[in-house]
Amino acid sequence: MKTPAGTECPHFYGDYHRGRDTEECRLLQSSIPPQPYTTDLCEKCPVPGILRANACTDMRLNGHVTRSIFDLFQRRVYVTARCEKTSQRVDKPEIGCGECHPLPPIFEVKK
Repeated sequence: MKTPAGTECPHFYGDYHRGRDTEECRLLQSSIPPQPYTTDLCEKCPVPGILRANACTDMRLNGHVTRSIFDLFQRRVYVTARCEKTSQRVDKPEIGCGECHPLPPIFEVKK
C-alpha cells in the first residue's frame, strides 16, 4: 500500500473506507515493545528502499523508532535485518546475507 510519503510499503496499512482515517505501520507494531506511529516517519523510512533493492523471502526486518543525537526532535525508523535461512544478522539489508542468493559466476573477479 502507498504510504503518506508516496512510496509502496507492505508494512503500511491505511483504512479510509467510509470516512475512516486509520493509518498504522505494522512493522513498528510487531516490535517489542510496540512503537507509536506517526505519518512523518514514512518520509525517511528505509524499509521501502530495502525491499526494492532486496526481495529475499528469508530476510526478516525489525524496526524501532530512534532519535538522533544532533536533532532531538526528529524521530526516525531504525531497521535491523536477520536471515532466517542462515540464522545470522544481516549487516546491509539492501544487499542481503550473501548466502541465500549468491552472485552468478559471470560477476566474479578472476585472479
